[in-house]
Amino acid sequence: MIPVSVYKGKDIALFGLGRTGISAAKALIAGGARVHAWDDNEVSRERAAADGLTISDINKMDWQKFSALVLSPGVPFRYPEPHRVVKMAQMVGVPVVGDMELFAQAVAALPAHARPKIVGITGTNGKSTTTALIGHILERAGKDVRVGGNIGVGVLDLKPMTANSIYVLELSSYQLDLIDSLRCNVAVFLNVSPDHLDRHGGMAGYVAAKARIFRNQTQMDTAVVGVDDMRTQILCTRLAAENTRRVCPVSAEMALGRGVSVLDGVLSDSLSGHTDTTVSLAGARALPGQHNHQNAAAAYAACQALGLDAVEILDGINSFPGLAHRLESVGSVGKVAFVNDSKATNAQAAEQALRAYPGAFWIAGGRAKDDGIDALSPYFSSIHKAYLIGHAMADFANTLKGKVETVNCETLDVAVAAAYRDARASGVENPVVLFSPACASFDQFKDFEARGDAFKDHVHALELEQVSKVIA
Repeated sequence: MIPVSVYKGKDIALFGLGRTGISAAKALIAGGARVHAWDDNEVSRERAAADGLTISDINKMDWQKFSALVLSPGVPFRYPEPHRVVKMAQMVGVPVVGDMELFAQAVAALPAHARPKIVGITGTNGKSTTTALIGHILERAGKDVRVGGNIGVGVLDLKPMTANSIYVLELSSYQLDLIDSLRCNVAVFLNVSPDHLDRHGGMAGYVAAKARIFRNQTQMDTAVVGVDDMRTQILCTRLAAENTRRVCPVSAEMALGRGVSVLDGVLSDSLSGHTDTTVSLAGARALPGQHNHQNAAAAYAACQALGLDAVEILDGINSFPGLAHRLESVGSVGKVAFVNDSKATNAQAAEQALRAYPGAFWIAGGRAKDDGIDALSPYFSSIHKAYLIGHAMADFANTLKGKVETVNCETLDVAVAAAYRDARASGVENPVVLFSPACASFDQFKDFEARGDAFKDHVHALELEQVSKVIA
């Protein structure tokens, strides 16, 4: 745990008692603050109380006594409208912060020579893979690295800070909306496409929230920016014009005169203005597809900014085992391979999977985002057959009608069995069953991890079934 002592002896209101809220409460208490924690959900309050927290109904308290409101990132801050407790805080001038801002304040309270390095990663897609990849490269190179934030472990649950430690943090737009003083020594912005627009008042607000990752950077810091979409190209140009930090563009679509690019599986380092390193990524088996090549380019640039050499970085890229639920190979049953991409919760993420596995037997569906799967139309012709599940099943079937043969399966177990049966009988040389839902999971599963685990369980059940038939 990282104690937050900047509020020692002060009263803090805290709203939202999920994983992040409980972590923040404990960090504040460890730092000497008086925490008044609340959640509108009775089950969440009971769980937090069982975890040792004191529950206080902050709705009935005098807000002028509070030095801050700590807000969980899932609670609306600005849009569609501020939550009730946010309005209460704003009425009396109480600052609203999140766990990342608490972490930033804990860092700032240390003497400059004792502060750790911070690498922040954001973007609509690819941030979890890039975060894990950077962490793996640094750990492989012998660095004292801690990986967390919006991935895995909450930032305040990570090990306490030392001068030599490096925190590699995935940052969501919700978390970035609640930061003010966080300074990333290396800030990575991969890409941007429509997502969570209701929480940011539209696309402009969403991009602005993501761009807060560059807030507080200095000439000693580095901004790594993917330039494979128009909005990030504009952002990269603006950052370079500001001339207040080092800017490193990265791309998986174009050669860069200055930056890091990956074309046709070959990484080129031209950060110095001329090509210093050219190397194939054929050995990086856990990073298939163009989108992962952008992730690799971003990780290379970030680690280079931290002082690693090309040999160390490429060793880490090639040895990266991959990220669970993101184009995760989960084995084969006979000649049929299965890929778990449950983390693809929108069409843009599923696009990367369809590009990486043309001709796949595609399982999709769940609770669709507002834009559905219309953006995937350029890839429909490459889909062998689609197996649809969940709340979006009928809408997806309508979108795919006359373009892709579909099977309405409703549930994941039925879809896995049907896709396997068809793939096995297809005559395709190396058939792939690709589970890339292009949807949120909340209609049938608590989160994308539970959904991905269920997919893997169904695949393993098929494996056992085939083994039993062989033995019999």
